[in-house]
Amino acid sequence: MATYVVLYRFTDEGRKNIKATVKRATEIRKENESRGFKVIGHYWTQGQYDLVAVVDAPSEEAMMAGLFSIAEAGNVRSETLRAFTDEEMQRLMTGAAAQARR
Repeated sequence: MATYVVLYRFTDEGRKNIKATVKRATEIRKENESRGFKVIGHYWTQGQYDLVAVVDAPSEEAMMAGLFSIAEAGNVRSETLRAFTDEEMQRLMTGAAAQARR
């Protein structure tokens, strides 16, 4: 599974319904887990972003479908970052080095 960090900002609609943010996040987490995602965590933050989620997605297609579903609700805007573990980066660097030698 691929890991993603998703940075969220509340929309005007999301700010109007701010008191329901924990309930919405819990519902979305359950929905994503039923689709095969592993939710590592979601955190409300101070600063430029209002919420950060870290998830393992079963596929890129599943990740896109999940993001579209969240976007449809209209409460947040998101920025998604693909995250790589030490092992994944080592494989990528080893592969890149092998490609460079060819």
